[in-house]
Amino acid sequence: MSKRKFGLGLSLVLAAGTILGACGTKEEGTTSKGSEGSSEAKDFSLAMVTDVGGVDDKSFNQLAWEGIEAFGKENGLAKGDGGYDYLQSASDADYITNLNSLVRRDFDVVYGIGFLMEKPIGTIADQQPDAQLAIVDGIVDKPNVASVMFKEQEGSFLAGVAAALMSESKQIGFVGGMEIPVIERFEAGFLEGVKAVDPSIKVDVQYTGKFDDAALGKTTANRMYSSGVDIIFHAAGGTGNGVFAEAKERKTKDANANVWVIGVDSDQYEEGAVGDTNITLTSMQKRVDIAVQTIAKEAMAGNFPGGKTVTYGLAEKGVQLADSRGAIPQDVLDQIEEYSKKIAAGEITVPETVE
Repeated sequence: MSKRKFGLGLSLVLAAGTILGACGTKEEGTTSKGSEGSSEAKDFSLAMVTDVGGVDDKSFNQLAWEGIEAFGKENGLAKGDGGYDYLQSASDADYITNLNSLVRRDFDVVYGIGFLMEKPIGTIADQQPDAQLAIVDGIVDKPNVASVMFKEQEGSFLAGVAAALMSESKQIGFVGGMEIPVIERFEAGFLEGVKAVDPSIKVDVQYTGKFDDAALGKTTANRMYSSGVDIIFHAAGGTGNGVFAEAKERKTKDANANVWVIGVDSDQYEEGAVGDTNITLTSMQKRVDIAVQTIAKEAMAGNFPGGKTVTYGLAEKGVQLADSRGAIPQDVLDQIEEYSKKIAAGEITVPETVE
């Protein structure tokens, strides 16, 4: 495995605004033909290990994979050894095994996706000092590990503003996965956004304890909607798919049902389709796809940012609300934009924990 010097920070590449379009599916691979990709790219490889949510969780893991897949195809790489690939974790017991397997398969950069990868990445970093490792949503202080963090609380604040301004019942829900710092940042920001608009609005907060249980997400959402909640923001990975399922089921039974979901990580608009309508109000996007591509570009150029931590917030365009496709009226969007500008400028500091 050819290792390269550490250097340039992630934010410089992000500031340049280079965003590659994600395309294809996990089964596809693109081989290099003719002049596709540079000779350097053809000698470069990258892979990732998912957390228990799986590569097709329609959220965090899937977005990371789409970023890796897009980078691979853009540079003429093929799926598999010597190109780009992933290993899926069925449980946390798989993390170290999967990470070690990818390192041994000689991938130039190996990513661990999610906070739960912190200890496994640290273990492999010590065992394989020549490996170039990266973690998303965690910090591992090792010279051969690049760490990426997001200010989820900032984007979630905007989601809270949107929910508070759009709620008719003045009852809102938050469904979290595991009670870990990253999800608590989602909750804290969301509650602050709601409070900034109307402190009297009640927010029902429920943690499911899982990122891969859609059935549990559905029953949790059922209880919330039945109690009068009309908008639910989920930060629960695959468990959140059940929130969408419950909202769509209610909308299918009653076209006038006032039920909405705010998606997470990726733009989950398609998950909310119900015939000719849609129950996705918006989504709080984390540009994990940009982050993984940025690290890959720097590593390929010989500047792997090992030992560094880069954090993306609203100012860095690392978090944002997705296009609501008309679900949110312009006057509400204007108010959301005002809050966004104040946060990006530092006029509003959003807490990372629930106060």
